[in-house]
Amino acid sequence: MSRSTRATQFLTQARIAHEVRSYDYDPGGERVGLQAAEALGEDPCRVLKTLMIEIDGRPACAVIPSDRELSMKKAAAALGAKAAQMMKPADAERITGYHVGGISPFGQKKRVPIAIERAAMAEALVYINGGQRGLQVRLAPDDAAKALGAVVAELVA
Repeated sequence: MSRSTRATQFLTQARIAHEVRSYDYDPGGERVGLQAAEALGEDPCRVLKTLMIEIDGRPACAVIPSDRELSMKKAAAALGAKAAQMMKPADAERITGYHVGGISPFGQKKRVPIAIERAAMAEALVYINGGQRGLQVRLAPDDAAKALGAVVAELVA
């Protein structure tokens, strides 16, 4: 497994301190974020999942703790839209350039609006997908939000 992806290159070029961690990805697992948390021995609130959504028909991204569910209403409001829905996996792969299970908010092919769950900002360090299945980057949530130009808001149901 390569530890260099567009996501890790993005973080390096942005001079964001981060640590790359890998784990054994289970392609049959239903909830990738919870699987990653267990494999890394971390609390699920510190392992964030990247969700590709559509807001008023446009692509966007929400980053929330892996043990929580996204509120579409809150995500839409945070990103200045009226409505939000989950993006189809094939569209998410095409827009981000990553495979489902390895989608990172960092280094996506197309820049889209991004929102990060406010509760994650209380953690000293969080894990976010590093652009490959079984690869996570560990970094300060403030650094992640700054690098992404992300909106920080309450996004979970």
